[in-house]
Amino acid sequence: MAEAEAAQLKEEGNRHFQLQDYKAAAKSYSQALKLTKDKALLATLYRNLAACGLKTESYAQAASDASRAIDINSSDIKALYRRSQALEHLGELAQAFKDVQCCATLEPQNPNFQETLRRLNASIQEKLRVQYSTDSRVQNMFEILLDGNSEADKLEKAARNLIVLSREEAGAERIFQNYGVALLLQLLDTKRPELMLAAIRTLSGMSSGHRARATAILHAVRIDRICSLMAVENEELPLTVCNLLQAIIDALSGEDKREHRGTEEALVLDTKKDRKQITNHLLDMLVSKKVSGQGRDQALNLLSKNVPRKDLAIHDNSHTIYVVDNGLRKILKVVGQVPDLQSCLPLTDNTRMLASILINKLYDDLRCDPERDNFRKICEEYITGKFDPQDMDKNVIAIQTVSGILQGPFDLGNQLLGLKGVMEMMVALCSSERETDQLVAVEALIHASTKLSRATFIITNGVSLLKNIYKTTQNEKIKIRTLVGLCKLGSAGGTDYGLRQFAEGSTEKLAKHCRKWLCNTSTDTQTRRWAVEGLAYLTLDADVKDDFVQDIPALQAMLELAKTPDKTILYSVATTLVNCTNSYDVKEVIPELVQLAKFSKQHVPEEHPKVGKGMAGGGGELYHRTAREDKKDFVDKRVNRLLKAGVISALACMVKADNAILTDQTKELLARVFLALCDNPKDRGTIVAQGGGKALIPLALEGTDVGKVKAAHALAKIAAVSNPDIAFPGERVYEVVRPLVRLLDTQRDGLQNYEALLGLTNLSAQSDKLRQKIFKEKALPDIENYMFENHDQLRQAATECMCNMVVSKEVQERFLADGNDRLKLVVLLCGEDDDKLQNAAAGALAMLTAAHKKLCFKMTQVTTQWLEILQRLCLHDRLSVQHRGLVIAYNLVAADAELAKKLVESELMEILTVVGKQEPDEKRAAVVQTARECLIKCIDYGFIKPVS
Repeated sequence: MAEAEAAQLKEEGNRHFQLQDYKAAAKSYSQALKLTKDKALLATLYRNLAACGLKTESYAQAASDASRAIDINSSDIKALYRRSQALEHLGELAQAFKDVQCCATLEPQNPNFQETLRRLNASIQEKLRVQYSTDSRVQNMFEILLDGNSEADKLEKAARNLIVLSREEAGAERIFQNYGVALLLQLLDTKRPELMLAAIRTLSGMSSGHRARATAILHAVRIDRICSLMAVENEELPLTVCNLLQAIIDALSGEDKREHRGTEEALVLDTKKDRKQITNHLLDMLVSKKVSGQGRDQALNLLSKNVPRKDLAIHDNSHTIYVVDNGLRKILKVVGQVPDLQSCLPLTDNTRMLASILINKLYDDLRCDPERDNFRKICEEYITGKFDPQDMDKNVIAIQTVSGILQGPFDLGNQLLGLKGVMEMMVALCSSERETDQLVAVEALIHASTKLSRATFIITNGVSLLKNIYKTTQNEKIKIRTLVGLCKLGSAGGTDYGLRQFAEGSTEKLAKHCRKWLCNTSTDTQTRRWAVEGLAYLTLDADVKDDFVQDIPALQAMLELAKTPDKTILYSVATTLVNCTNSYDVKEVIPELVQLAKFSKQHVPEEHPKVGKGMAGGGGELYHRTAREDKKDFVDKRVNRLLKAGVISALACMVKADNAILTDQTKELLARVFLALCDNPKDRGTIVAQGGGKALIPLALEGTDVGKVKAAHALAKIAAVSNPDIAFPGERVYEVVRPLVRLLDTQRDGLQNYEALLGLTNLSAQSDKLRQKIFKEKALPDIENYMFENHDQLRQAATECMCNMVVSKEVQERFLADGNDRLKLVVLLCGEDDDKLQNAAAGALAMLTAAHKKLCFKMTQVTTQWLEILQRLCLHDRLSVQHRGLVIAYNLVAADAELAKKLVESELMEILTVVGKQEPDEKRAAVVQTARECLIKCIDYGFIKPVS
């Protein structure tokens, strides 16, 4: 019974295979294997499984299955050939050659085997040539690099070549096999910066995507040495070492998904021990005085990137729990550093902010209340443990720590503000005679007043204190921070005009002081940064943002600051630009709810007098605005001034920040600004010229869901009207496709869908490679759905996109497949009244019928109206539509004599005759020529006779 069932399953598998359902076929063969012990049947089943593996590109499995068949019957010629094919794809050319050689011995006259032997022999010879060539190149490069007498030019060239070689799989493997790691360690020992950088970059290339090599390099170089190199007082070296460590971590964790065919990775049983060791060393770097500020920054960057889960759907957050238990106090120590104290660790402008962001990411990665309670308890114990009536330095550090946490997980920071003595200590430090104390206290007050409830408390208790400090202090650093504190409190009501804390005109005065400070280039960057912080709050006011964009020196000063190494300014600049472009979301105010709130004596937000209602759209409107916003002419003027001031180059520089400070929230703000700047089609050329297209791509691929949609929409606006070769030069253009495809969603508004379709239409007209990319991103079903859309513009845009896509063979196959109405839809769209829609649909139909005769026959079967629609196209007033209709007619006539006879017997013959007799002037030449070609084809068939 079992043998009979096995034979039946084999036949079932064969049927699935013939229908090209290879997964179902493999399943049937696998089930049959469990039921039979017949050796001949077993060999057949394994051989058939190998064939399925080849079809599904599972080459390792195919080689294994073929080997099982060969073990049963060593002269199984089909199994030998299939294993040869699989091994060739896996890069095992020598073994593949042996297998096909056995096949050729068994069947010497088989031309396939002889051709495969010739091809594999040529490939093996080329591989050997490249291998020996690579070996000698590697050896020569190391000889030059380790020769103390080598010329500088030769050294630089050899180092550059070694780096390039390490980024190719074959080159990386040859360097590794030729004891390259030991030689690279010798380069590190030279202590020459240029050679050390070359060695580290080569090690990075060798580690990328290869777990076994990465593990070997980590153990050879040693994590303590890697961290000591990252700790040096230098800007370039710590960043380069950070990239090496990131490549190793990615390889160990499997984050690098690159496929390396032709290499058998050594078995690495468990990488958790190595990853934990790396984490421990990075945490130790945070509190070591021997580590430079740049090294500390890179350690924080690595922890931020690799400890918290990248996807919250993954249940395991044990790595975060480990860091919280063993490293949170070390991170808090960095957050609480006060630069003016003697005990301060070496820092950069970015260090404390990076530590705050790391704390925020760790806190967000916790899964339950007990985990968060433990986190909070560690923070509370650390802060309260610092309070000491006898040691003011410790108190300052405690408040600085609270201030840093407030810049991270704000809810946690708010809880810590409620600790006994914290707010009192802030007020006490404000009254201190020591300027360091005042500096820390004022910053803490600024961060504590983010929430309106907290700000109200500080207005009651601290505004007079801040004003007093502002008037009496001579220290500019304290003065500007105090000013920002007043700015923040002054804007505590946000855009709600009725909750303004200060008198009318106060915010404009504060903003004027901020602009003055911003333009003062004699003060340090850190101090001027606070002026932007103040403007980030004050520019919620319509008057302030208008004044600011008209103050060109102040505007340009802010944009220049955005390009400096101090990345703590990114969020403030992004927020200010969002305010100036009105690209924030504002909730729609429903009049009925306003009346209800007034009736129940609830507070109702009031708009500034300069604010007007935006255009409200609905139904079929593409432009749909639910927010109230500044009057559009005010916004347009501000956008124009920002573009003239060079805002795009500043934004491009901000996006490039390879730093944890460029958070997802900051990316979202930048995406909002870009979208506002791209609103006017006339400005898009300027945006492209200044690198805006390139800068938008990473924003559309990474960040918050809202940010990615905004950036994708801005990309769509650019892609719709720009030459893709100029807007997205080189390989970058392929990265644009995915964001545009993701924008095709019925949950998005009509304008986003429409402009995404326009962008894809423009891209699909460029090259077949781009069309294939659009197809692989599974855009076709969405494009087809929009061709059914009731909205005229969406349907037209989708049809135009499809007109370009049908050039692709993959798309044509979808139309050829049985049981679908795709061709029927295109034919019916040709009969619509809209000229542009007809033009696009007729273009698609012309290309489809030209490519496949089967589609010519299918066209006549999908609808009874096909002939009437074709006649209307051939009589169309618009020449481009008429020409496309005549091309379709020619394709039908040329496809088959019987089909041509049908057309000759219809009224179409009279139409072709009338058009063909016309004088072919410059405009109508193509139309007349096509009609005449149709008539000539009918003459060839003998259906009509020529008249002299």
